[in-house]
Amino acid sequence: MMQLEKVFSFNNFEEALAFTNKVGRISEAAGHHPAVLTEWGRVSITWWSHKIRGLHHNDFIMAAKTDAIQTL
Repeated sequence: MMQLEKVFSFNNFEEALAFTNKVGRISEAAGHHPAVLTEWGRVSITWWSHKIRGLHHNDFIMAAKTDAIQTL
């Protein structure tokens, strides 16, 4: 199954958790949710559409929004 996955790096767990919460807010607003793994200093985000078992246009949009969050 094709997926979009990216690992984001942070200085500590608190920053990683804050990023995770931001991703959670945009995901809820869009009604489209990724797989998220939050660890000390890193967050892995994986986007794909469960219903079609692959990638949809929305996955690319949400991945771009996720990238934009890190630069804020």
